[in-house]
Order: sequence, then structure tokens, then C-alpha cells
Amino acid sequence: MCRLFALTASEPVSPMHAIRALDVMREGHDGSGVGLFLSDFGGPLAAFKDKPILSGICTREGLRRLDAAMEDWGFTPLWELPITPQGPRPRWTPERDVYVLRVYDMPAHIAALPQQERELALVRTRLELRHMGLENEDIIVFSFWPDAAMIKEIGDPLQVGEYLGVERDELLCRTILAQGRQNTNYAINLYACHPFFIQGISTMTNGENTAFVPIRDFLMNQGVPGYEGYNSDSEVFTHILHYTLKVLGLPLEAYKHIITPLKDHELENHPQKAFLARLKQLCRRMIIDGPNCVIGAIPGGTMFMVQDSKKLRPGVVGGRPGLFAFSSEICGLDFAIPDRDRSKDVQPMHLDTVIVGPSRQEVTVCRQTQPLPLHS
Repeated sequence: MCRLFALTASEPVSPMHAIRALDVMREGHDGSGVGLFLSDFGGPLAAFKDKPILSGICTREGLRRLDAAMEDWGFTPLWELPITPQGPRPRWTPERDVYVLRVYDMPAHIAALPQQERELALVRTRLELRHMGLENEDIIVFSFWPDAAMIKEIGDPLQVGEYLGVERDELLCRTILAQGRQNTNYAINLYACHPFFIQGISTMTNGENTAFVPIRDFLMNQGVPGYEGYNSDSEVFTHILHYTLKVLGLPLEAYKHIITPLKDHELENHPQKAFLARLKQLCRRMIIDGPNCVIGAIPGGTMFMVQDSKKLRPGVVGGRPGLFAFSSEICGLDFAIPDRDRSKDVQPMHLDTVIVGPSRQEVTVCRQTQPLPLHS
């Protein structure tokens, strides 16, 4: 099994705190990859909250082509964080030319667009760059979005974190998703390393999605920019969440009703029986088959955890006001927040969505048997 760890904090914290928690759970990852999703930055990046950050890896020729494309499209670089490897290169980590983490100013015609159209323009820009780099693997782009960045690399998480020097003030942030990968199904590919990202939404998964192929085919036929790639069977979880929030316009609590809907007999006494039965019918192609534990973050500072109906992958949420962690094992949570009230830890069951909102003051458990907060 992979190992997952996430932090949501009122005050910015270092990504290395999450990586060290992964190291406590090191028996669950094999050095085939580490991934970080970082958002809600402190430090110098806080001054660029509304400016898109490009994160990825390039060869020198790939960076030249990327720079030329961004200039042609009217994006102007504003700030860059040089990531210079330190010390010996970890085992399995390839030698890279350039790690990219760069803030851009948007061209006037994109900045002037309504929010929804502006967001789609940023998604399409990321896709164009990714497509440019596929043939020669000289441009790898993980994200292009305001106040969000991703770092991914092959190798042991702790060794990679130290090698890339992520313990630095520029990367202090309030939302962190971290995964240590256990490679089970696919060749080692950075695009297959969790977390996954689209339009401000990120998730990571511990498990195996045996319903991957029909879900992938359904998503790819929706005509939504970004529903492509699928180097991992877990990437569909991010896109289903995107579909829930952005396409259907439903709240986070509805996500569980799409990936693991209630059985027909369970719907009988639900106060929203008609709506949920219709939702189940329309979204039946996105029902997952696990076991899976999903941890994710959505725009605005909300973090969550869900289990599928099999409940065969561990997961726990705990902390104290101002600092909460989501972990695939209790030992990771114990390391990260030892001074919490352990009696308040939550291990979600198969009907639960565990949420810590942007205030980061408490844990909320939403059950599928409860009404959804739908807006009329």
C-alpha cells in the first residue's frame, strides 16, 4: 500500500513535516515516487495569490521551448524559486536539468475573462505545455494554477525532500498533501505519482480502483478539458471530484454519493431519496470498486477523507484547533501532532466524509444518511 499524509494548518508549515511523517510509515512505500501538493502559501509566494504558478521538470531544451511558448502566449514571469539539488542524488532519482517553480502574470485578455473562462484558459495552457513535452519527455508539467504548486520525483520521500531542499521559507504553506508511492500497477512515471491535480482540486489515494477502465472511458467522453492522461488508476478520483464540484455544481458532501452511492434499500428512508436515486442513475459510470482511501483538498482551504464501501484501507484524522492531519496510519499522525487529544481522532467508516474546513478549528463528519446541503 502507498502511504498518504496531509496537513491543514492555520499558520504556514514546512512540507518536510509531512515528508517526515511519511518516513515514519516508510514500510508502506518503496522509493518509486514521492509527490507533494502545496497551497495557501506563506512567505514570498503569498504576494502572488492570484497569479498562476507553473510547477514541473524540464530538460534545458524543454525549458527553452517552454519559455518561448509562454512568451508567445503572453505570460510574463514574475518570480521563480530556484530548486538546486543538495548532496548526493538518492537511489533511483534521475539526474534532472531544471526543476521549475515559477510565478507568471497572465496576459491581459485572459486576466479580463470571467472567472470560469479564466480558469479554463489556465487549464488549457497546462495541457498545451504537457502535450508539448510528451514525445521527448523534455517538459513535464504538474500544475499551473494560482496559489498551488506540485513537486514530484522518483526516490525515497525523505531522501528526495532533503535532496531538493524543500525545508525552506519559500515553501511554507497551510495545505499539504504528500504521498509515498508503492508501485503496484504501472511503470514508474512521474505523472502516475499522487497527488493529482485539476483546476485547483487535488486528491491522492491508497488502494486500487478495479473499476478504472469504465470510469476513465466515461470521463474522457465528457468533453471536459483535463480529463486525459490517466497514467494511474487513481487519477480518476480527482476528476470525479472535479465533475462533482465544477460540472454538476454539487457540494463536497455529494462526492461520496457519486463514487459509492447508497444501496436502493438504504435510500428508502433518506429525506432526499428522489434526488439521490436520480444522481445514482446518472452517475453510475463513476461508481468505484476498491479498496480505496481518498484524501483531497479543494479551493478555499477545505481538506477531506473518504473510504469506499469495502473499508479495507486505513485512514485517520486528528489534531487540534489550528492544525489537523490526515494520515493513512496512526503512527504518522502521532509523529506530526503528538500533543492532540487522541480521543477525538476520527477513523471514517464507509458512509463518512471527514472534513476540516478553512477555519481549521474542528473535524466534521458527514454521513451519507444525512441530507446534503443543496442550494435551491
